[in-house]
Amino acid sequence: MDWDHLHKDRILILDFGSQYTQLIARRIRESHVYCEIHPCTMDPSSVRAFAPKGIVLSGGPSSVHDPDAPMVDKELFELGVPVLGICYGMQLLAHLLGGRVEKAEQREYGPAVLQVDEPTVLFQDIEREDVRVWMSHGDRILSLPPGFRTLAHSDNSPVAAMADVERSIYAVQFHPEVAHTPCGRTLLDNFLFQICRCKPTWTMRSFVESSIEAVRDKVGRDRVLCALSGGVDSSVVAVLLHKAIGDQLQCIFVNNGLLRKGEAETVERVFRDHFEINLVTVDATDLFLGRLQGVTDPEQKRKIIGNLFIEVFEKEAAKLEGTRYLAQGTLYPDVIESVSFKGPSATIKTHHNVGGLPERMQLELIEPLRELFKDEVRMVGRELGLPERIIMRHPFPGPGLAIRIIGEVTPERLRILREADAIVLEELEAANWYDRVWQAFAVLLPVRSVGVMGDERTYEQVVALRAVESVDAMTADWARMPYQLMARISNRIINEVAGVNRVVYDISSKPPSTIEWE
Repeated sequence: MDWDHLHKDRILILDFGSQYTQLIARRIRESHVYCEIHPCTMDPSSVRAFAPKGIVLSGGPSSVHDPDAPMVDKELFELGVPVLGICYGMQLLAHLLGGRVEKAEQREYGPAVLQVDEPTVLFQDIEREDVRVWMSHGDRILSLPPGFRTLAHSDNSPVAAMADVERSIYAVQFHPEVAHTPCGRTLLDNFLFQICRCKPTWTMRSFVESSIEAVRDKVGRDRVLCALSGGVDSSVVAVLLHKAIGDQLQCIFVNNGLLRKGEAETVERVFRDHFEINLVTVDATDLFLGRLQGVTDPEQKRKIIGNLFIEVFEKEAAKLEGTRYLAQGTLYPDVIESVSFKGPSATIKTHHNVGGLPERMQLELIEPLRELFKDEVRMVGRELGLPERIIMRHPFPGPGLAIRIIGEVTPERLRILREADAIVLEELEAANWYDRVWQAFAVLLPVRSVGVMGDERTYEQVVALRAVESVDAMTADWARMPYQLMARISNRIINEVAGVNRVVYDISSKPPSTIEWE
């Protein structure tokens, strides 16, 4: 879709491989200014075509003196567009424009204290002395490029910020995008609004309105197919498209028998009854469980489930005539990953249940969320009136409970896990802990343990609890839930779920462990 008419005030972020690049984008969008991340190899003609109001050069792990150090064309600084270099971006600016960069005697990583030497517009409304910032660099600026002057320094960085005010080129050695730089939001806002003269027009309400218009223009009178899983991404896509094209949208929900307790009924109630969306529900429980019989390898489980979903989805889609488009919930982090400066490490992922469908079904893709981060998708969901329970739903794997059952998936083992998992979620919500963790669930282990119930010896199943805190699932730490809450969950599972006599708690972090067990 063409969004140029919407994003007139937009910032271009050129990525040099920093772990914080996505965080820069999130901070800019939090100030209601649209931005996009592109690899630093973007050529000047493409930059001109993008027509940014400002350019941010991200940090990165390289030194400008490395033989293969990432560079940009110096023509970038002749476009008349304001530039902000961050960390490596600052060193690159100095290197390319005639300054001198050297390896620092002492690498500066972590908290530092800044003294502001010249309070230009970039440091407007920021204290001049003892400004706390976050550093992460091994090189430093020894001499400034012509036309630049020092704006700030720290004990280890004689040039911690610099600028050529006449050309609107600014640079900082620290990271304003991280929470450890308290003044970072103010500094970025100064760049956006005072230097680039952007307007704060990027809101989820404007996104919804423009998306509906764009979808209508693209689809015309054709029909759109959407695979609905009940997760937040596919749910937001479905409701957004329904508002745009109404009955031209056809959703298909495949119940693979591997869902949480009551999930299929919830999807039908919300989307068919509340939103009145055309919804075909396919109960393929017996088919999936039949194919999984005797399978214990987790990768084999995933492959069987993914291929079988495509088989079922294609069969149902073939019954619908006149369908031209397939909608899916690709998000912006997926897009960024596919064009990363470090190389296309992953293609843009399709919906977790629909891999391979566009090519095999010869349908054109519609990806209305491909510009959004996860938190923005949730805000769109609220604008569209989706229930909070769906908007804030914990991540749930495409293969469902099959990869939370270690070993073979059987109807009996599914019953045990489904009941135990429901208790976990009920107790978290009752204790107001559901929204305090990133993800929480039960895992059924392939072991039995000895227990005593009443006067009888038992030899039954073991359930593991997993609850983690995270921001983006790249790293995670086990949640320090109250002992009383864990005790209630354990007591209920053992007393209410036939076949379980022991509950354990997973206290592993990611890395080295993963969030899911399989």
